[in-house]
Amino acid sequence: MSTETLTALKTTLDPRSWSEDPDELAPHVRDWRNRYRGVTPLLLKPATTDEVSRILSLCNRDNVAITPQSGNTSLVGGSIPQGEVVLSLKRMNAIGKIDATNESLTCEAGVIVETVQNTAIEQGKLFPLSLGAQGSAMIGGLISTNAGGVHVLRYGMMRDLVLGLQVVLPDGRVLSDLKGLRKDNTGYDLKQLFIGAEGTLGVVTAATVKLFPRPASTAVALAAVDSPAKAVELLTHVKNKTGGGVAAFELMSRSGLNLAVAHLPDARHPIKIDQAWTVLIELVSAEPDRAQPIMEKTLGTAFEHGLIGDAALAQTQAQAKAFWTLRESIPEAERTHGKAVKHDISVPVSHISVFMEEATRTVESMLENAFIIAFGHVGDGNIHFNVTREEPGAGENFVAAAAAVTEAIYDLVDKHGGSISAEHGVGILKRRELARRKPVHVQVMRAIKSALDPNGVMNPRVLLGED
Repeated sequence: MSTETLTALKTTLDPRSWSEDPDELAPHVRDWRNRYRGVTPLLLKPATTDEVSRILSLCNRDNVAITPQSGNTSLVGGSIPQGEVVLSLKRMNAIGKIDATNESLTCEAGVIVETVQNTAIEQGKLFPLSLGAQGSAMIGGLISTNAGGVHVLRYGMMRDLVLGLQVVLPDGRVLSDLKGLRKDNTGYDLKQLFIGAEGTLGVVTAATVKLFPRPASTAVALAAVDSPAKAVELLTHVKNKTGGGVAAFELMSRSGLNLAVAHLPDARHPIKIDQAWTVLIELVSAEPDRAQPIMEKTLGTAFEHGLIGDAALAQTQAQAKAFWTLRESIPEAERTHGKAVKHDISVPVSHISVFMEEATRTVESMLENAFIIAFGHVGDGNIHFNVTREEPGAGENFVAAAAAVTEAIYDLVDKHGGSISAEHGVGILKRRELARRKPVHVQVMRAIKSALDPNGVMNPRVLLGED
């Protein structure tokens, strides 16, 4: 970046809106997993959409590349700069209009997801997107990566939860539509271009999202099953018996659950039968005190049909939270075990069991002492199929050596009509695989990017980038 551009950026912004302090820059140039480390000459911290507009206008004029950044919880390297200017949305964290009747909430892109959840609760409503990083992930980042979480089965991905967006285009123009309409047929649904675009088409500065009625009662249970096939059968059974009351349906392998129990202080296995797989089920009901008896009856019939070996039903909110903590602690426990080759994939729910069998056989034939940690959102077909070594302490050398495993697993994903990225995005990690496996899709996306960002200043290495 030229001295002239650097000076122009500093001059046009409030002094609080930029920093060159190495200590302040440090957390913005490394990712949560410490896999990606980068460098930036300048951290930009705009407080308004107008400041974002001025930044993009100047950078576009002078061909200065920008890496937009929200909570920096990306797992695919999409928010780590390699010489680009970092544009952080953390100061744009205001909650705007809340329309309880319209069941919508407008907020700036830097608002933490948990803040949106709590604000909705104060209005007697529910914002349903829930994920492990919800205490640090920001709305803008979740929109830009089309985040999922544990309640996709009932409420959908972020793409399904956005009613309107305000976006600053690469040349500084502001595209704004925050009306909160559910029906609007005036041409292209432009907001969908920016959802999942990973910051390559512009900067999301505000959003209007959907709210929902809060369930009157909730029930959470763990159930032991002997295979992914039984888990899928159980999912069908629970959906049929509850009339669509399933909010979450999570699958955990024994290896993943054992790691979580070992990682958490005072944790224990709630189910005595040590079957190969455990399912976490969350049911909701619009009637008070109804979810619990529905869960009890549903699990009872599941046991009678041989779908489960045993189950534990949370009797208190604290127990329900403890069950969820086991599930949500698997990624952190896995990280303490060592580096892993991670596969955030999805296949049709009907293909899950066959895919898991084939992927397991493939990995075990390719790697000695392979340790498979599989968990995820069976209700929407998203499985985190991760591979490490049985002995703790696998490092980057293992990850590099196991590259062929990833290619083999992605081949199986293609075979079963799935996706190599289900919810974490493409970022830097998967861009070559995306271009190789979906060349026409990538050509169309590049045409769209070229139209909106002809100078290629927006997150140029991510998603569609070329080395």
